Amino acid sequence: MGESIETLERERSQLVGLAYRMLGTVADAEDAVQETYARWYRLSAAERDVIENPPAWLMRVAGRVCLDMLGSARARRERYVGEWLPEPLPGSSAFAASVAADPLEKVTLDDSVSTALLVVLESLSPAERVAFVLHDVFRLPFAEIAEIVGRSPDACRQLASQARRHIRERREGAASRETHDALAQAFALACANGDLAGLIGVLDPDVVLHSDGGGLVSAARRPVLGADRVARFLLGVPHLTPGAQIDPTLTPDGLSFFVSLDGAAHSVVTLGVRGGRIADVWIMRNPDKLTLWG
Repeated sequence: MGESIETLERERSQLVGLAYRMLGTVADAEDAVQETYARWYRLSAAERDVIENPPAWLMRVAGRVCLDMLGSARARRERYVGEWLPEPLPGSSAFAASVAADPLEKVTLDDSVSTALLVVLESLSPAERVAFVLHDVFRLPFAEIAEIVGRSPDACRQLASQARRHIRERREGAASRETHDALAQAFALACANGDLAGLIGVLDPDVVLHSDGGGLVSAARRPVLGADRVARFLLGVPHLTPGAQIDPTLTPDGLSFFVSLDGAAHSVVTLGVRGGRIADVWIMRNPDKLTLWG
């Protein structure tokens, strides 16, 4: 049994990676994985002995746990103070590497934990999200996904197809990493110089800024809309946090910005680029979602 426990524990990082893509925060992902292991250890020895592939069993149970949590998450989000955003990950995070895959698929794995994609995943139904993540990211066959969501394999194939189509529509015109990072550099330079015209120049006319403080710290409780308003909002932020240090950093979205104040994490700014302009600005200020940023 000792070797079995060690084998099962080696699956933990992959399960957390799965649950993060499903739920959008590290804390929820860890809770889901904890519940998954609890269900394993609640089985009798005889029940465990008949499970031919324990790692596959854990993944299926984690999928069901996440599906249940996604159902209740929508009600929780309605009570959330201000805007809810998925938790941004540092570029050094092991989450993108938690799926065994060919190195040529590294960009796909990075993208699957990007804020840009996770925001779109939030707009899917729980069943669509589970089917898409399990099949397109974790390569589970639809027959196994069917056991998790309680539908036929053909229905699960349709769920994943609907999710894929929705994601393509929402991310149409997404920029290459090179274009993204070049615009991020221009964005940072304009912000540093207080250059209103320069900042407006890199923003899409219909840019949207979302800021998540979770009711714990100050943040814009509603989206800021339009290039002029977003630019003026951003140029006013330094006056509210004198002494803040802004460092460029790599995240799964590309070049982003880590803001610290007195040595502590203050916020993370990530950008979404479409059509050659910055179309989305996401500012994470909720300290509960900055636990990986030291």
